[in-house]
Amino acid sequence: MKKLSTCQRGEKVKVLKLNADPELKQRLISFGIMKETIIEVLEHAPAKSTIEIKVGKTKVALRAKEADMIEVETV
Repeated sequence: MKKLSTCQRGEKVKVLKLNADPELKQRLISFGIMKETIIEVLEHAPAKSTIEIKVGKTKVALRAKEADMIEVETV
């Protein structure tokens, strides 16, 4: 399994599983980040502390520890 936090800039991936607590899981789902969703990695912060992704037409910034809870596969 690959983590979203390890994906490279420009990579498109499909969400396989959210390994988050119920509160964070609900927040991610509200952003459209759920199983089978296609995500494009736009940018990593210089210190890799945050990752900017595109979900549909929405851009979302996630903390690295949040991105580490999202299992993905390359599309």
